[in-house]
Amino acid sequence: MKHKTTFAKLALLLATIIWGSSFAIMKNSVEVIPPNTLLAIRFSAACIILSLIFFKRLLKINKEYMWQSAIIGLCLFLAYCVQTFGLAETTPGKNAFLTAVYCVIVPFLFWFVTKEKPGFYNVIAAIICIVGIGFVSLDGNLTMGIGDALTLVGGFFYALHIVVVAKFGKEKDPIVITILQFFYCAVFSTIASLLFEKPDFSFTPQLSFGLAYLAVFCTATALLLQNVGQKHTNPSVSALILSLESVFGVIFSIILYGDKMTLRLIIGFILIFSSIIISETKLSFLKGKK
Repeated sequence: MKHKTTFAKLALLLATIIWGSSFAIMKNSVEVIPPNTLLAIRFSAACIILSLIFFKRLLKINKEYMWQSAIIGLCLFLAYCVQTFGLAETTPGKNAFLTAVYCVIVPFLFWFVTKEKPGFYNVIAAIICIVGIGFVSLDGNLTMGIGDALTLVGGFFYALHIVVVAKFGKEKDPIVITILQFFYCAVFSTIASLLFEKPDFSFTPQLSFGLAYLAVFCTATALLLQNVGQKHTNPSVSALILSLESVFGVIFSIILYGDKMTLRLIIGFILIFSSIIISETKLSFLKGKK
C-alpha cells in the first residue's frame, strides 16, 4: 500500500511538471500557429489517443453523456481559447500563475450552485490572491496589459469548467467525460479557426515536436497520471502537489523561454501561490488532519 501511495504521488508530481512545461511550449507554438488552430490539433490528437486506449468505455455513451459533455467541452474550449490568446500577449510564467487563480475562484462559483458560502480560508485566499495579481500585472499607472487580463478571464472559465464537471460528472465515467469534452473542444476550436483565422504556417520540426508534446504528454498522458495519482492520494496532498504547476510553469519559462524575474513578480507569484495553497488545503497539512 505504501508503494502504491508513493507511486501515486510521483504520478501527480510528473503530471504537474508536464503541465508546467506546457506554458513555454504553448508560447513558442502560438507564435507560429493561430491559437484556435493549435487547440484544434491538440485536442483532436488527444481525443483520438484516449479513444484508442479506452475504446471499450465509449460504449457507455448515450444522449445524456453527449449533451452534458457538450456544455463541459464548451467551458473547456473557452478557458483554453482565452488563455491561449492571453499567452500570446504575456510571458509563460505570468500566464501560468494568473491562470492558477481558478483554484481561488472555484469556491465562490460553487456558492451559486450549492448555496454553500465560501469559508474563512477561501475569503482570506481571495484577498491574498488579489494582492498577488496586483504585484504581477499592474504597472506604474495601475493598468493591466491585455495578455494578463485575458489570462485572468481564462482562469475564470477554468473555474467554471470545474464547477460544471462537478455538476454533470457525478456518477459518470470520468474517462468517457474527458474523451467527449476533448472531442467537443476540438470541434469548437476547429469552427473558430475556420471562421476567424487564416492559418499560414509550415510544420517545422520544432513546431511538430511542440504540437506532439502538447497533445500526447500535456493532454492525454498528464490526464491519465492525474487520474491514477488522485485515486490513491489524500486530497489535501493532491492539491498541494498539483498547485506546483504554476511554479514549474515559471521554472520552464525561465529555462525554455528566457523569462526574466523581478522582485515585484517574485512577490506576486509567492502571494498567488500562497492563496492557492490556502484555498485548496485550508492549511489542513499544518493541523495534522487527514
